[in-house]
Amino acid sequence: MLVLVTYGSKMGGTEGIARMIGDTLAAEGIDVEVIPADERPDVSHFDAVVVGGGLYADRWQKEARKFIKKNFKELSRKPVWFFSSGPLDDSAEQEEIPETEPVHKLMEMVGARGHETFGGALPADADWFPASAMAKENSGDWRDEDHIRDWARKLAVELRS
Repeated sequence: MLVLVTYGSKMGGTEGIARMIGDTLAAEGIDVEVIPADERPDVSHFDAVVVGGGLYADRWQKEARKFIKKNFKELSRKPVWFFSSGPLDDSAEQEEIPETEPVHKLMEMVGARGHETFGGALPADADWFPASAMAKENSGDWRDEDHIRDWARKLAVELRS
């Protein structure tokens, strides 16, 4: 089984999560490729897909949304899971955070089997609006490697079943 992990990431935080997921799946014996959504990976080559996006005002980063919309027919015929990165605090580690309404609509479009929200990351030197304004008070890294890898291991179990 070959799994695609693809993502839209503006500042690199979501990319880091995607790479942790890919590394964990590989360690669990799953063949995996991690490819940015803006490189337009060919979904037809994969048996399952994990798609992630950084959340900005409750919506996924643009390239992740475009990837879903462009590939929704092919994705709807495969096992698909979503993840979001975004809360700039530890809330994603304190409780399960459901997908936002716009992400839920994308999930329905492709019949995604599940979703997980992970803490995000925002560097202090973010230079685009509104991140630059947010970074003044809220810069930091809230990605929890244990949470990410635990979710990826659960995914590996589902992929093997």
